[in-house]
Amino acid sequence: MRLGVLDVGSNTVHLLVVDAHPGARPLPAHSHKAELRLAQLLDGDGAIGPEGVEKLIAVVRDALQAAEDKGVEDLLPFATSAVREASNADDVLARVKEATGVELKVLTGAEEARLTFLAARRWFGWSAGKLLVLDIGGGSLEIAYGMDEEPDAVVSLPLGAGRLTASWLPGDPPDPADIRALRRHVRTEIARTVGEFSRRGVPDHVVATSKTFKQLARLAGAARSAEGVYVQRELKRESLEAWVPQLAGMTAGQRADLPGVSEGRAAQLLAGALVAEGAMDLFGVEALEICPWALREGVILRRLDHMAAG
Repeated sequence: MRLGVLDVGSNTVHLLVVDAHPGARPLPAHSHKAELRLAQLLDGDGAIGPEGVEKLIAVVRDALQAAEDKGVEDLLPFATSAVREASNADDVLARVKEATGVELKVLTGAEEARLTFLAARRWFGWSAGKLLVLDIGGGSLEIAYGMDEEPDAVVSLPLGAGRLTASWLPGDPPDPADIRALRRHVRTEIARTVGEFSRRGVPDHVVATSKTFKQLARLAGAARSAEGVYVQRELKRESLEAWVPQLAGMTAGQRADLPGVSEGRAAQLLAGALVAEGAMDLFGVEALEICPWALREGVILRRLDHMAAG
């Protein structure tokens, strides 16, 4: 059957269409993206304003049309931190449903972490042993650890690259004092969670998902996306630490000229790099592997599991 996953994230609204059935690997058939940056459309009260709601409705309508054009049989719509944390989230969800018929399921941070972990576990298999999975989104950082398909420990922190850029790094290039303040904040937040994971033992394999990690790995010399999903891609902490000061001295336009960095995410790459560097350092990770599958694939796999169970 043809499934569609509609992901309303902090940066983009992404429709992923796959051909899938229980017991088989989901095969991507179509991808439709729109940069909305919901996290930056919040007003002083933390609400998504009328203009932002109308933009969201328009983007969801476009995604619905794309899903219909591609013959999607079942659509799985969900929203993450930008909608989850908006002070008027219920009103926004009601407006979207009224205008489009789409009922967005709002995932908690813990659910995001669990579903992303499931995707990583299925990708790497049981031979990977105990997994530590890191995922930097636009609004939050998810961390999960475990041996099975259900992680033993999960945490979601408000350390998304888009959120931090908007709140902490207003300059272009950012002020060195602001960068230092953000670095302290990131490491303080992550350090509070390390004990929960470290007491469970050293992971056998550390993996990362998300566009931020993929772009950082590309800067550090990983293969281009055009070379395919089965090429192993690695990010070493040593390489990341060398790139952070370089990114700090660049404007968003200069970062956009770097290999693998998209113009839309160039401004928030430094904040993402500070989160990645802090997480790898505090968790004692020298190198991690990039996982092609993430939250959207986790949502698909969970749905297929439910279908197989009847």
